[in-house]
Amino acid sequence: MAKKTIIQVKDVEIKTIHQNGMDYICITDIARQKNPVEPKDVVKNWMRVKNTLEYLGLWEKLNNPCFKGVEFDPLLSEAGSNAFTMSPSRWVETTGAIGIITKNGAGGGTYAQRDIAFKFASWVSVEFELYLVKEFQRLKEEEQKMLGWSAKRELSKINYRIHTDAIKSNLIPQEVTPLQASIIYAEEADVLNVAMFGMTAKQWRDANPELKGNIRDYATINELICLSNMENINAVLINEGIAQADRLVKLNQIAIQQMQVLEENGNRKLLK
Repeated sequence: MAKKTIIQVKDVEIKTIHQNGMDYICITDIARQKNPVEPKDVVKNWMRVKNTLEYLGLWEKLNNPCFKGVEFDPLLSEAGSNAFTMSPSRWVETTGAIGIITKNGAGGGTYAQRDIAFKFASWVSVEFELYLVKEFQRLKEEEQKMLGWSAKRELSKINYRIHTDAIKSNLIPQEVTPLQASIIYAEEADVLNVAMFGMTAKQWRDANPELKGNIRDYATINELICLSNMENINAVLINEGIAQADRLVKLNQIAIQQMQVLEENGNRKLLK
């Protein structure tokens, strides 16, 4: 399914989608810079220019193994003449192009692969193209940051499953009720919370009633990295049969040492 986002370029909303591994930008939105009433006409006028057809054809030959070059050649020879007309739908239907796509309904319009969209934006307004490129790059940087954050959260979740498996194997007797088992899990999770944050999950919720989620949802990247390491270490300590109180002190020491390296500060205090 295509991922849709909207960027603001000089107070203009420009829709973008990510589909089949490629980024597309709505050139209908860009065309409104030139003709707010009939942006489709701007796109058609651009596509009937010979240089435009040459660029689109070359892009397809480089990126689309299914591009119909035989059908493209007559279009290129006609391009630029007074009688020649071209539309996005005709281009796609005739040549099997993938660099330009059309969407119907809400959020619809003509979308072009980002390099093609930048080319179109330059034809409409060089100034607008520069702002568009800058804003699109900012969007990609934000997506990379979010990807990194999600990866850290997934790593934390995977390590937590390893952690809970160790608890199940070593701390839970064979015949316990589900309620008893859940209490043991909660206590072990709070061992890590106290070692890292100095409070249990309940204490955090009581102190922050206005916040949604849990204490780890508000952790920094460095804290999540440290938590992931601590979960692995705690699983090893559990397997070695070390008592919870001793593990708590050890994990707290590890948290301090790792966070000092990661953040170069020593604000945390060792548990006595």
